[in-house]
Amino acid sequence: MNKKVIVLHPVLRSRRVEARKFARDPDAALDEAIGLAAAIHLDVVHAEIVQLKEAVPATLVGSGVVERLKETIEEEDPGLVFIDSALTPVQQRNLEKAWNRKVIDRTGLILEIFGTRARTREGKLQVDLAALQYQRTRLVKAWSHLERQRGGGGFLGGPGETQKELDRRALDDRIAKLKEELEGVRKNRHIQRESRKREPYPIVAIVGYTNAGKSTLFNRVTGAEVFAKDLLFATLDTTMRAINLPSGKKAILSDTVGFISDLPTHLVAAFRATLEIGRASCRERV
Repeated sequence: MNKKVIVLHPVLRSRRVEARKFARDPDAALDEAIGLAAAIHLDVVHAEIVQLKEAVPATLVGSGVVERLKETIEEEDPGLVFIDSALTPVQQRNLEKAWNRKVIDRTGLILEIFGTRARTREGKLQVDLAALQYQRTRLVKAWSHLERQRGGGGFLGGPGETQKELDRRALDDRIAKLKEELEGVRKNRHIQRESRKREPYPIVAIVGYTNAGKSTLFNRVTGAEVFAKDLLFATLDTTMRAINLPSGKKAILSDTVGFISDLPTHLVAAFRATLEIGRASCRERV
């Protein structure tokens, strides 16, 4: 498998002054994008900030940029081009056609990372849900060769339902099932949280940006051996351990999934059950 990747971070120059004031530093954002690629062991052979006057509906970047980058892609011969931004299905497909390479956006790459990190049943459920919701957005004019009419019984959608509608229905059914299972996880979390409130031990959550060293600190304090490495999103599943405080009392320490800027909202929703651990722990008495 060709693991070489080109990383592109688009920046809109036409942003209003107020918007630019709160925007991330482009160089820092590019470094983070490179870190995301490295998190799944991709070999970054070229990375750059792409200045845009405006977002082009068909390809995000302008035709001149597409042609210029095509030369770089042919020279570096990557297996993947990572656009550190959200791409519409049309933009993704057009860029893949223009560059003859697989193109992935920020959401897609973060999902790839999450997929490699999930270990618990809960974590895997959350990754599956987020991936299916993302995949559903890709069902826009994706299979013109399948846009033919298919018949069927009333409970299967009836005559005239297209293949795309059937695929969307299958995804919706799977998404609904995963949400139901995760709702059970949420209720179980609530029961556990209520139970912890009755315990005499305070709960402390280590929260912060991804790859800030939370798991390393957790291991040092608790003596645990949770996975800790210089990678973005090394931790995806929450871990809790009892510790002895200098006062002689006990506490529960929680290692949590890290924050990251511009995390797509549906990923936040999918990982609600995990994120509740850190949020609830911070609210409980210490």
